[in-house]
Amino acid sequence: MLFLLAAAVTPVPTDYRVPANWLCRPGRADACAGDIAATIVALDGTQTVEPAAKRAAPKADCFYVYPTTSMDPTPHSDLIAGDGETGMAASQAAPFRSACRVFAPLYRSVTLPALRAAMRTGTRLSGADFELPYADVRAAFRAYLTRDNHGRPFALIGHSQGSALLKRLVIEEIDDKPIQRQMLSAILPGTAVLVPRGRDVGGDLKSVPLCRAATQTGCVVTWASYRDTNPPPANALFGRAGGSDLVAGCTNPAHLTGGVAPLDPLLGFPWWRGGVAQFKQPAIWAARGKPVGTRFVRMPGLLSGACVARGDVRYLAVQVTPGAATDLVAATVGPDTVGDTAYPDWGFHVIDIAIVERDLIRLVAAQSAAWHKRK
Repeated sequence: MLFLLAAAVTPVPTDYRVPANWLCRPGRADACAGDIAATIVALDGTQTVEPAAKRAAPKADCFYVYPTTSMDPTPHSDLIAGDGETGMAASQAAPFRSACRVFAPLYRSVTLPALRAAMRTGTRLSGADFELPYADVRAAFRAYLTRDNHGRPFALIGHSQGSALLKRLVIEEIDDKPIQRQMLSAILPGTAVLVPRGRDVGGDLKSVPLCRAATQTGCVVTWASYRDTNPPPANALFGRAGGSDLVAGCTNPAHLTGGVAPLDPLLGFPWWRGGVAQFKQPAIWAARGKPVGTRFVRMPGLLSGACVARGDVRYLAVQVTPGAATDLVAATVGPDTVGDTAYPDWGFHVIDIAIVERDLIRLVAAQSAAWHKRK
């Protein structure tokens, strides 16, 4: 679990006028510009290649900050994109291209080796560890606003470390400021956005509420996901308030008003099982033994979910449809693949975005349309 605490030293941020310091920018052949074709796979294994979406110039932007993914052996990553950064952007951010222009900075993130070392020794990463990555993310966002935004609406999209950094960015740069009117939503899975019990605003954020409708803007979408049959244990890392009088907000991207709803996953290559090298292969999936020829798969009817409470944890409880246990299901959301059997405290964390990605893409598109209509 990642914590952001105040620190006295302010690092020198990266210069984001330099194009090489961006992982993704519109109009480039980069990590977010690759093939995003998907195959629709029915629960019985029947395959249908999804037709390419009609491309129109999006009227909104997405500012994406990737999670802890660098395998650099140092505490903080360098600014050279490795397989982790490239693969994560290709899996999580690239599919948003139909709804928004995607901007994703490289930043000096806390690395996976540093996180694993802290977990091994039982130590807690301090706020100082995150001052460097936050300085970069803030500088990149300010550069985007100055050079690229031109008054357009934008969504912030993060995951885990990326969500924690963007949460702080919303607190310091957006909350209760004029720029909040341009923010469609801050999509922040895998970090706790705290609110008073029974309320949608207050706590971490003064005026940015939880999103409760697809046409609402200037709001937050946040959740931590766990399998319904493997709920958060006492040492759960996500979805909890850490002993405060507040609770972690939970919004189901598939049904913001609450209740159980089918989820619309877009399951990208299993980066956690072999890195971006698998993403470069023409076929990495199989359904009932038949190869699937695209890097993304959709499985309508596979997942459903609802925000629930268990003790002091608020989370998205994800149900896998009984009887859908094919080889593809095992490869995408099986307990061994996701890792929630071996690491129940992590739950569905590694695929927080994938399990609702199509819902999120529709949400950004709906919020953009609502924003322009009101304007």
